[in-house]
Amino acid sequence: MNHASPARACGIDFGTSNSTVGWHRPGEETLIVLEDGKITLPSVVFFNIEERRPVYGRLALHEYLEGYEGRLMRSLKSLLGSKLIKHDTSVLGTALPFKDLLGMFIGELKKRAEANAGRAFEQVVLGRPVHFVDDDQAADQEAEDTLAEVARKIGFKDVSFQYEPIAAAYDYESGIEREELVLIVDIGGGTSDFSLIRLAPERHMLDDRHDDILATGGVHIGGTDFDKQLSLQGVMPLFGYGSRMKSQALMPTSYHLNLATWHTINSVYSQKSQLALGSMRYDIEDTLGIDRLFKLIDQRAGHWLAMEVEATKIELTHADNRLVDLSRIEKDLHVDLTRALFEASIDNLLERVRGSVDELLLKAGVSVGQVDTVFFTGGSSGIPALRQSVAAMLPNARHVEGNIFGSIGSGLAIEARKRYGA
Repeated sequence: MNHASPARACGIDFGTSNSTVGWHRPGEETLIVLEDGKITLPSVVFFNIEERRPVYGRLALHEYLEGYEGRLMRSLKSLLGSKLIKHDTSVLGTALPFKDLLGMFIGELKKRAEANAGRAFEQVVLGRPVHFVDDDQAADQEAEDTLAEVARKIGFKDVSFQYEPIAAAYDYESGIEREELVLIVDIGGGTSDFSLIRLAPERHMLDDRHDDILATGGVHIGGTDFDKQLSLQGVMPLFGYGSRMKSQALMPTSYHLNLATWHTINSVYSQKSQLALGSMRYDIEDTLGIDRLFKLIDQRAGHWLAMEVEATKIELTHADNRLVDLSRIEKDLHVDLTRALFEASIDNLLERVRGSVDELLLKAGVSVGQVDTVFFTGGSSGIPALRQSVAAMLPNARHVEGNIFGSIGSGLAIEARKRYGA
């Protein structure tokens, strides 16, 4: 294999929150600049009604927050493995299949990467979580097949896949000096993925690494799930979550769950949903919360609120609290969200993450004392409670932080070079 010339193929890390494209070039940065000098493109599409055009990434978020009329779509990867992928959504007055929405965004990644690389890419290695869908092999395969179909439709002739934590392992391996048994902990926007892999400098560019991969595993928990729990426990009570009906039953929670989940926010704005809430209002003991909910719906402020919750989660990785200003909805309304509340809200999710790591070690037949290194990557791997939770399971291992947004894309570029050459 010729290592002195650029690779033919690229690697794409299509993420729930952010995406990257990697291209292996000797002596140069692997990740391609995608927007404003940055290697990430937020996985967001905004359909601007006034100008009747889609915009992507940071510009999409900017136009939405500036108050342009339109439709914001985020967490697009969450569509894979969901029932929504077989349906359409209404955009600019026409029906758009969700598959085509994925094609638009991944097509934009391809277009920007090719423009900055100065060449076309016809081969790609796409990253994928260990499980698109937990405990359903057929649905998981269907999700991968859908992604492959989308990639071919936008112009890739050869499409293959690599598990995201394996890709992150290859990126880490490119910088080590001795053999290590490494647990890769990749906490992304939609999934937590793990791999236990034997890495060594001399094995870096070998084509067959099958025997080095001791086990892979994962669970469908990621940053958007942490956002959802913080929203439900800390913010949604202000909008009627947990309110009592006159019968003393709790108000139905589906509206708040949809508002706390990126790809279902728009459903709360439907006429059917608003009519149901309107008729329910007469049966609620204290209408303060539901009336605020109506104000939020009138303003189409669901995505704005979700962004405030996400910003709070990020802030709480290094601060004890964040005061969230909600005066856009109601004068002088605010809520103080604390790290303690956040950690309590995600405790059950962290337990499932630990369970998945335990299962991985058991499957590999490896004791905790045998693991040399825990390598953290993925945008949500910086949450202190999560990191402490996993680190405590492997107290003798060294803890290393990768490029939280770039390790997978870089590793996929390494894999693309191995598979498709220069």
